[in-house]
Amino acid sequence: MRKILFLFLCSYVVSVQAQSLKPDSIFAQMKNVADWQWKTLETNGWKNPKKDWTSGAMYTGMMAFAKLANTDTYYQKLIQVGEDNKWKIGHYRHFADDYCVGQLYSELYSIYKRPEYIADFKSLADSVVILPHTESLEWKKSIQLREWAWCDALFMGPPALAYLTQATGDAKYLDKASELWWKSTAYLYDKDERLFYRDSRYFDKKEKNGAKVFWGRGNGWVIAGLVRLLSTMPQSHRDYKRFVKLYKAMSGRLAKLQQADGTWHASLLDPESYPSKETSGTGFITYAMAWGVNNKLLPYRKYKTTLDKAWAALSTSVHPDGKLGYVQAQGAAPDKVGYDDTDVYGVGAFLLAGTEFFKLNLNQGSKVLIK
Repeated sequence: MRKILFLFLCSYVVSVQAQSLKPDSIFAQMKNVADWQWKTLETNGWKNPKKDWTSGAMYTGMMAFAKLANTDTYYQKLIQVGEDNKWKIGHYRHFADDYCVGQLYSELYSIYKRPEYIADFKSLADSVVILPHTESLEWKKSIQLREWAWCDALFMGPPALAYLTQATGDAKYLDKASELWWKSTAYLYDKDERLFYRDSRYFDKKEKNGAKVFWGRGNGWVIAGLVRLLSTMPQSHRDYKRFVKLYKAMSGRLAKLQQADGTWHASLLDPESYPSKETSGTGFITYAMAWGVNNKLLPYRKYKTTLDKAWAALSTSVHPDGKLGYVQAQGAAPDKVGYDDTDVYGVGAFLLAGTEFFKLNLNQGSKVLIK
């Protein structure tokens, strides 16, 4: 009897997982999460400013979902954000966190061609490209207000400049993004581990098990920023192959660090000290890998199981009402996380992952009718 029950449960789990991988199920889960987040913001208010990096990261996923859903409702919500912000970036103009929102403005400009959408961000970007950027990236003297001295910045800053090039056709923004990306990489990337330190304060720190400290979401920020750059970069660009090489190296390393529960834990090299699932880093990593498969940079057969497990872990972290759980709180290092923990940047990561995972499964021969 126990054997029969066990086989039944195994069959049920496989059936549920198979259902969750169908494009219509993926889309429905994304819509559930997106709608819950917008409703919660509109009902309870915004925890952080609408120009904040947390919000900016959410918009990246909301924009991807708006394109997939192809309904005016989601675009209008994002345009309203821009209107509320008066299309301005944040207070510290050379602080990458404060112009992450430029990604949204540039993507909306590419659709609607309204000059006011990018006027302030373009003014900032024009100053970024002429600055010398010769300082050390050592974490002191508020270096983060002037340089990309922490790995999170590689999601906030470079894609913003790259999307501005896509919007305007002016290559100088993408070229500067590439130049500064490699400056940060030379400083923060561990070639042996094929992972990024969060910032210089972590070069000599160790986890409880003696391993180096590599933050899950931190490396999620990097690889997601990397593919957002690649998605806007012509293959003829002088640095394109260099970016692809880094992308493949990180993808291969991260695939080996995925945990049995399908996620990447808060600490990549000491997952046992942070045993819970973590969905923000997992979302960004899943997004990046699925994008790579969709764009023929990673082999489908090699990454299929990794991606299927990751999406199953993400989708089972969604509460029945659409709230995404297991999102590590704002920070700079691995930390504890639980089922009820959520934040808007986690939703952004989830929606980015979902849009690419949807395309991946659609491309493999599935058919879907979006209503």
